Amino acid sequence: MKKYSLNISLSMVLLAFLFSGCTSSFDEVNSDPDNSTDAPAANILTFCLQYASTNLFDPWCDMNEPSTYSGQLAKIQYIDEAKYVYRPSVVENKWFYLYRTMNNLRIVETKAVAQNSPGIYGIAKVFEMQMMQITTDTWRDVPYTDALKISNGVLLSKYDTQETIYPGMLAELKSAADSLAKAGSGNVSSLSSGDAIYNGKIAKWQKYCNSLRLRLAMRISGVNASLAKATVEEILANPSKYPVISSNDDNAFYMWPGSKPYLEPWYTDKYSTGRDDHGVSDVMINTLSSLSDPRLSVYALPATSDGQYRGFTIGAKSQPNLTTISRIGARFRENAAGFTPYFRACETYFDIAEASKLGWATGSTAKAAYEKAVTLSLQENGVADAAIATYLAGPALYDGTNNQLYLQEWISLFKQGMEAWSLYRRTGVPTTNYVAPASTYTGHNVSPLRYPYPATETSLNGTNSAASVAKVVDDFWGQKMWWDTRSGVQ
Repeated sequence: MKKYSLNISLSMVLLAFLFSGCTSSFDEVNSDPDNSTDAPAANILTFCLQYASTNLFDPWCDMNEPSTYSGQLAKIQYIDEAKYVYRPSVVENKWFYLYRTMNNLRIVETKAVAQNSPGIYGIAKVFEMQMMQITTDTWRDVPYTDALKISNGVLLSKYDTQETIYPGMLAELKSAADSLAKAGSGNVSSLSSGDAIYNGKIAKWQKYCNSLRLRLAMRISGVNASLAKATVEEILANPSKYPVISSNDDNAFYMWPGSKPYLEPWYTDKYSTGRDDHGVSDVMINTLSSLSDPRLSVYALPATSDGQYRGFTIGAKSQPNLTTISRIGARFRENAAGFTPYFRACETYFDIAEASKLGWATGSTAKAAYEKAVTLSLQENGVADAAIATYLAGPALYDGTNNQLYLQEWISLFKQGMEAWSLYRRTGVPTTNYVAPASTYTGHNVSPLRYPYPATETSLNGTNSAASVAKVVDDFWGQKMWWDTRSGVQ
């Protein structure tokens, strides 16, 4: 018996020795010397810009749904998404892409504060708010104040209402604007070519920041006029501190290198995967045709069957003869080194025009801002000055109505599916947009108001998400966005 006990004791000592020997060098053995466990803030920021531009503006998160819900594109093959038959994995992925990007941007901000780099901090904060804007405009109420705080022990985030998220975003963007102003007008040399939007130029990120503030302010102008007015007037009264995007040279476009694997997503969909699932919608083609709009030949290609511009039904019951439908224009889909648009100069002036119509102090008349906005959009699309003058004196002659203002803005937002969809949800323009004829949902008179929540939120964060999920009807309808002031929609 004693010999047995001794053998056990010796065995345990030996095992303890072996385990202590292994664990003492465990980190070293399990570390990959070829992969860094940390990265500079500039490198992470570069990843965030590329990752978001790749995943949020591709067929899955843009062309199939936001761009069809907005009335700009139509699916001509595999029509399911345009008639609201969605893939749960796409909803899950979009949620993941957005929160993953924002989590990485928070890491950049923490590093920037530690390194006393207000330029990097401000740039990261601007892009984080761009991501949060897309998030809340997709689902409405989402995790915001408690989001991305796992290091603080918050494993399941509470949901914030859009009524609190928008003021929060505006406050954070003002903080970013002040941080960028503090950083000066130089460049962030560590970012430089890694910033495919502005090459690290702080002055341009300042303009993007303040124009994004204008966008958010005007979006809530019908539901929180006091905050919207104060924001707009603060920005426009102090252009040296709060400059805005005022020319197409300042457009917030992610510019693609054009060599594999860094190819523009719409180009990739057609030329790398060989897909031919999208055409220009009948809503867009009919609108441009009715205005004799010179952007028609830029936005669309003539049908190969007869050389005519012809859009297709959004969410049709069956696919068309593909030779009869206008595909997307070369500028937007035929260039591997193309662009992904986050903010255009014309948007700044459409916002100023709308604010001016409300009687707010903008330093401009509504007419002057409207004409500047339309001109910038036409110039961006390569329209000659003479044709611009003819258009503004004829079909686009300023008539002082909101409908004209919103319709021209909607036209200008081509390839910005989320923004065009949000504009439609806020204003009801274009009035010719419609519910997909092949939709299996009944009782609705407008295209979707929102996305369904990811299944993981209902299963893993059910307590916090339950109240928001309960307000969703038929996946895509139910509670409107806070800023959606249309009446009688369902």
